[in-house]
Amino acid sequence: MVQIIETIDVDVPVNVAYNQWTQFENFPKFLDEVESITQTGDTHTHWKVKVGGIEREFDAEITEQHPDERVAWTSTGGETEHAGAVTFHKLTETSTRVTVQIDWEPEGLLEKLGSLVGAGSHAVKKDLKNFKEFIESRGAETGAWRGDVKA
Repeated sequence: MVQIIETIDVDVPVNVAYNQWTQFENFPKFLDEVESITQTGDTHTHWKVKVGGIEREFDAEITEQHPDERVAWTSTGGETEHAGAVTFHKLTETSTRVTVQIDWEPEGLLEKLGSLVGAGSHAVKKDLKNFKEFIESRGAETGAWRGDVKA
């Protein structure tokens, strides 16, 4: 199992950063490897990703969600085994620290080699920079889901 932890500070209030992160169907706008996400229920999503030229599909379940604090998930079926969490920390009234932790099991030679050289960490860092640019350029979220999911 490989663990990736990356952090970025964004210049928007914590509720704006959190609200945007709950808009899973917009992830392809800032997550390079995500082709599409379909929200199939309040706590279920279906993902199509392309990593290193390899297309994969999987389902994920939100296992914990607390407004302006945390979103956690785990894969529930498909070709990718992983789990993770995103936490949101208010720094000031207009800035937020976003931390992503992902635990995943590399499959196949390409992913195993990539994990050895930190490709996953590099990809998450780039995606967080893309998120920062996306949310700061907009100044507002594209939507929000403020539901609470207890672990």
